[in-house]
Amino acid sequence: MAVISNKLAEHYTWGNHCDGWHLVKSESLSVIQERVPSGCSESRHFHTKAEQFFFILSGIVTMELEGKTFRVKPNEGIHIPAGSRHQLSNQHEIDLVFTVTSTPPSHADRIEI
Repeated sequence: MAVISNKLAEHYTWGNHCDGWHLVKSESLSVIQERVPSGCSESRHFHTKAEQFFFILSGIVTMELEGKTFRVKPNEGIHIPAGSRHQLSNQHEIDLVFTVTSTPPSHADRIEI
């Protein structure tokens, strides 16, 4: 075991200038830190097996979940059950930074809508 930070973690980019860091990447668990610039979003999707928990570190996330809109602030989180259609966006002027925990890992289990 080792102490991990986003400076040491595997980095990737997605969307329009969004960043992700794999803090934990195993067969049964994924913990990622992501940064989403102002005005950026992901596409609406769902996961057939993975459930997720988004925990906001800074900024405010707008999460559309099964037709309802939630605004989640720093030190708050939102649980996304498996099969739930959702879309994350940053509709505010500062970067959004959060962790997303998925079990099992969600990358191979993503269905775009």
